[in-house]
Amino acid sequence: MYLRQIPDAHLAQYSYLIGCQRSGEAIVIDPERDIDRYEDLAKAEGLRISAVAETHIHADFVSGARELAARHPGLKLYLSIEGGPDWQSEWAKALPGFHGLRDGDTFKIGNIELKAIHTPGHTPEHMVFLVTDHGGGANEPMAMLSGDFLFVGDAGRPDLLEQAAGLEGTQEAGARALYHSLRKVAELPCHVQILPAHGAGSACGKALGAVPNSTFGYEEKFNPALRIALEKSETEFVNFILSGQPEPPAYFARMKHLNKVGPDVLGALPPLKALEAAELSALLGQPETVVLDTRPRAPFLASHIKGSLFTPPEKFSDFTGSYLDAAQNVVLLADSAEAAGEFRRQLLRIGFDRVAGFVSPAVFEQIPVGWKTSFPWLDFAGLPARLEQSPVPALLDVRKATELAAGHLRGAVNIAHTRLKPRLAEVPKGPLVLTCQSGMRATGAASFLHRQGLPVECVADAFEHAPAALVVKPS
Repeated sequence: MYLRQIPDAHLAQYSYLIGCQRSGEAIVIDPERDIDRYEDLAKAEGLRISAVAETHIHADFVSGARELAARHPGLKLYLSIEGGPDWQSEWAKALPGFHGLRDGDTFKIGNIELKAIHTPGHTPEHMVFLVTDHGGGANEPMAMLSGDFLFVGDAGRPDLLEQAAGLEGTQEAGARALYHSLRKVAELPCHVQILPAHGAGSACGKALGAVPNSTFGYEEKFNPALRIALEKSETEFVNFILSGQPEPPAYFARMKHLNKVGPDVLGALPPLKALEAAELSALLGQPETVVLDTRPRAPFLASHIKGSLFTPPEKFSDFTGSYLDAAQNVVLLADSAEAAGEFRRQLLRIGFDRVAGFVSPAVFEQIPVGWKTSFPWLDFAGLPARLEQSPVPALLDVRKATELAAGHLRGAVNIAHTRLKPRLAEVPKGPLVLTCQSGMRATGAASFLHRQGLPVECVADAFEHAPAALVVKPS
């Protein structure tokens, strides 16, 4: 048996390639859209991808299942048909390789058996897969591909359908379903490995561990969500799992629908075009064009192209997923063609397909000064004086609510940076000073609001430097 966890550090997502070395067959679990990684890995191991399975219809990335089906004729698709008619992968049902899975169904990849267990809560259709290596002589599962059901140190959040997609009244029902699903797997052997779909940094939970895998026995002892589900009442679990969940990025609202009806098939991508200054100027004349500026914060604050978004490498998926529209034409400002190609890959993974090309910092310097702008910034030491100037700005704190609870500036309005786009109408219309924990999110959010025509300044400084006289601490 061959088993490989394939991480995406930007989305804190894990896909899996599982192969039977005796038969040469392989299956990909929860693939992302850029499937060349799985194909290259399978080829290197002498395996042929013959199947794909998904734990659920994802909300945080574009599934690669359709891409695999288009590129591999005869591919078998193992997808949940639990959860009711609204929670089906509609794009797959007419394909000859489609196999709808119910609770308890099993299928094989060579001598490896996968058993589907319906585990609703995070989503109504969610499945986990128990993996048994019959070719190695086993008669018990060695792993559970747990998707967004059970993580290392956490359980999948049940509130995304309500918080991201606006389906009111679903989060409590999801939390109650999750409670019973966790109790459903209580008798798993302690040696069973937990192979989740996400790790630390994902918005699909509130306390995901940075360790990429665990065992059920360890999680049973030390995972707070699992322990409360197994030891406490349903009400206590519901209260625990719904509190403190991070605010989801804006793009989550369309991912579920996109993966349900089927994303466009990409096929082979052409090389990303390197744009000259004249070509960029022509694109900038079109209102749907947006430049994603991946340079460090200091040069961005000094000068950037009008309407561009600050999207540094360490926050690229987070900021683009929060501020971009799918209909916009993207131009990347990146150090190299290689870096731009990686940024395009990240965009494709979250459903932003319209990338017109890239420009280098050298080309940026050639852009006419009329296409460039900046907005003011300051540090916390200068904030008291700024607040005494007229017109007095409104303070906008773009941190998470959990961060705000530990201390905030007196009078600040709080809208997490991931929710600015859907809550734009709530942003104060006067001069704004944006703050966050380190200054990075404040800069990114300020670039988004500046593109909307709002007068903004950002505090490019760490919150720990905020003057004590301005900070309200919890009592």
